[in-house]
Amino acid sequence: MNMHVFDEAIALQAQDDGSFTGQTHAGYANMVGPFGGTTAAQMLQAVLQHPERLGDPVSLTVNFCAAVADGAFTLQARPARTNRSTQHWTIELLQDDLVVMTATALTAVRRETWSTDELTMPAAKPPQDTPLPEQHTAPMAFVQRYELRVVGGGFPTEWNGGDSGTSLTQLWLRDNPPRPLDFASLASMSDIFFPRIIVRRASPTPVGTVSMTIYFHADSAALARTGTGYLLGQARGQAFHNGFFDQTAQLWNEAGELLVTTHQIVYYKS
Repeated sequence: MNMHVFDEAIALQAQDDGSFTGQTHAGYANMVGPFGGTTAAQMLQAVLQHPERLGDPVSLTVNFCAAVADGAFTLQARPARTNRSTQHWTIELLQDDLVVMTATALTAVRRETWSTDELTMPAAKPPQDTPLPEQHTAPMAFVQRYELRVVGGGFPTEWNGGDSGTSLTQLWLRDNPPRPLDFASLASMSDIFFPRIIVRRASPTPVGTVSMTIYFHADSAALARTGTGYLLGQARGQAFHNGFFDQTAQLWNEAGELLVTTHQIVYYKS
């Protein structure tokens, strides 16, 4: 069977010194450089493939220190501390021996406890009743790698530079072609939402994510239950001030299980 394009993108090669090497992938290109969600997934993959890993991901914070250039990179993942059931990681992505991105991660062996989702999935038409767009208005290649069925607040179809008063987006999504969900693909999907200022103002604003944190509420069993099904995503901005804004997002599976919550800070020029 042919390898899924996402697996091609996150493929890493272990090196004798304990590092990993990889390549950016043209299928996940953004306007400039690669899609940040896939780069975050590549950094997480260095932890997932590490022979010393304990447990599954609980959180991942990535810091975009500089633009990632198209081409080869090196990933260095190191367990900074290992406790009885938790493990803390530091990760660096290097190009030409310079640090381009840094990250920290927490993995853990989860134990059964009382559990509930206080934040419930918003009401939305089922994905099968939510039409695909006739064509993607966003020109970036990575958008084609996802099946996006927008419930509301999609990418602007025209620029007007106004203020709609809201940056809320809701959509159904999954890999295109479908692929069973795992932690790496969930990390990538967590960054699928366009910068909120573009949705709110319908203006081609120069932007760039500076730091993004993903909290994984799903365990391996929840990922297996989700399979190749759709996720319902919701994102909104919270405050836009003096060149920076933050946005939050959530992803649920079709059964209403909250899989991840995310928070990121974004630089913009007005």
